[in-house]
Amino acid sequence: MRLDITQRADLAVRALVVLDQSAARLKSSDLAAALGTTAGFVPQVMGPLVRHGWVHSVPGPTGGYEPLVEVDTLNVLEVVEAVDGPTNSGRCVVADRPCEATEPCALHVAWGLARRQLLSSLAATPVGALAVTA
Repeated sequence: MRLDITQRADLAVRALVVLDQSAARLKSSDLAAALGTTAGFVPQVMGPLVRHGWVHSVPGPTGGYEPLVEVDTLNVLEVVEAVDGPTNSGRCVVADRPCEATEPCALHVAWGLARRQLLSSLAATPVGALAVTA
């Protein structure tokens, strides 16, 4: 399991907050400015959100992005996994092998507990709760 969040996932969470707070559809350039990234990177960030049906992308000169769901209905874990993929790679954190409970590494129990707590915390955090820190 990774213990890092990619820049794309961070920007995706923040983009949902920005879109939720916007009164109008946001163009890529405006969204990029609000997120502190480039307009060229915005489609990479927004693609998974569009595919999951959380954001609508309108093409063309008057287009942009608009939210389709309330951010309080999404949790941070959902967004991170939508962008970065599953958080559990099935690999041991100590050895380069599959994680096997039948042959646990020295950190197997502690890592499993830490992983469950982290995922629980991310799943319990609505994206909307981040609006005050975004």
